[in-house]
Amino acid sequence: MRAAHRTADAGRRQLEALGRPHGALDARRYFRAADDLEFYNVGMPTVRRLARQIAQEHRGSWSVGEAMAFAERLVCDPHLEAKLLGIEVLACYRRAFTRRMLTSWKGWLSANHASNWATTDAMCGALIGPLLLSEPSLANRMPAWARHRNMWVRRAAAVSLVPLVRKGYQLSVGYTVARLLHGDTEDLIQKAVGWMLREAGKTDIARLEQYLRTHGPGIPRTTLRYAIERFPPPARRHLLSATRRKA
Repeated sequence: MRAAHRTADAGRRQLEALGRPHGALDARRYFRAADDLEFYNVGMPTVRRLARQIAQEHRGSWSVGEAMAFAERLVCDPHLEAKLLGIEVLACYRRAFTRRMLTSWKGWLSANHASNWATTDAMCGALIGPLLLSEPSLANRMPAWARHRNMWVRRAAAVSLVPLVRKGYQLSVGYTVARLLHGDTEDLIQKAVGWMLREAGKTDIARLEQYLRTHGPGIPRTTLRYAIERFPPPARRHLLSATRRKA
């Protein structure tokens, strides 16, 4: 795996060379609470182009194991763009993902290598979500993630289910995860749950409405507002009123 590590180090140097002054693009304003996060100020389209270039250069010579080593080297880096580069390169190998990789990715989250919403959501959208789509039974692990002490693991429990529930798969798991997280006071968790519920409503809006009416008083208002975004305005107003906690 040394060759993959050398490639990762070279990729980091390329990102540094591509970096722009903070005045041109200061990403820090989007991550005010992430004090330990650093930035090269490289835009995401550039990161993706570099990832595709690296994946293409090693097509046929790397297995998913080398891609994992590459990503693991970079996800530990304090720079956001380095983390995202590792994730994007690994995502190019999604057809070779295995069930065991889910444990590794949970480890990255619980070790705070993804201690911000952008890295966590990139992992969910590019790595964990596609694996769950190919192995839907793995979604049954998400309720345990929702009970985890680490907030990024908890956020991933909801966000990772988005690709599944928007297709109507594993809706029961999605609603279980939602119930487990309704008591969470973290704003980023409440928004993630609302996002996941909104997507679950795309294929069965009646089930979503029934869920909200049943559990509404115990659902944070932030979550509720995200969940009802696709309802017609009159229905949104009625649900906001009907689910309000009684004094």
